[in-house]
Amino acid sequence: MAEEVQAEVEAKPKKPILLIILGVVGLIVLVAGTVVATLFLSGAFNPKPPSEHDLEAAAAAGGDGHGPTPEDCLPKKKEKGGDAHGEKADPHAKPDAHGKKDEHGKEGKEGKDAKVDCPKGPPGKMAKSSPELTRFEYTYMQIEREFLVNVSGSKKVMSVQIAVMTHYDDRVFENVKKHDFALRSAVMDVMRMTTDADLVKPEFRKELAQKIRDTMNTLLEKYEDFGGIEDIYFTNFIVQ
Repeated sequence: MAEEVQAEVEAKPKKPILLIILGVVGLIVLVAGTVVATLFLSGAFNPKPPSEHDLEAAAAAGGDGHGPTPEDCLPKKKEKGGDAHGEKADPHAKPDAHGKKDEHGKEGKEGKDAKVDCPKGPPGKMAKSSPELTRFEYTYMQIEREFLVNVSGSKKVMSVQIAVMTHYDDRVFENVKKHDFALRSAVMDVMRMTTDADLVKPEFRKELAQKIRDTMNTLLEKYEDFGGIEDIYFTNFIVQ
């Protein structure tokens, strides 16, 4: 009997200790929950917005992670039987998701009107890989109005009409038309330097064509960073 009373006396102090432990654990859980809820409401777990540097990098990449390459910004030489890139199109080819030409050379969704935002700079000529395997197309443009000047130190007048030739695409011709007035003035300045002694030289017309070509290319490089005129041909040449 005495042993049972002793066991009850020893068991009673354990209950308050257990209650204290449970209370402390509950308080810790409550405090932790309050802290987490406060951080969540304050936006601490929201994703970090992109910085200005990240936005600039994305814009420079063209939005899809693929910015224009240097090859996209070069005037392309035309290959006979192909397009401006020297590739032949396959009528059975399918477009890809970006509207670009697939392995068969067919255009996709964006088509040939898609533009590339290229930095302005002096492009270089595309080297021929092998003259035996690849022949580039010659394209010509006639300048409509004639060039009429007085021969230097003479009563004679010289009237010529010229055509320009290039291996590059139509951007060369577009630039010639765009700067027509400046080019006409520069060409006439070259022609005015001709004298009677120059007219009797066997290579006079060839030398004059080279001077006109170099003058036109220099002017186009000044305004467009690229010339592209490879030869000048006289379609009419009168001295009287």
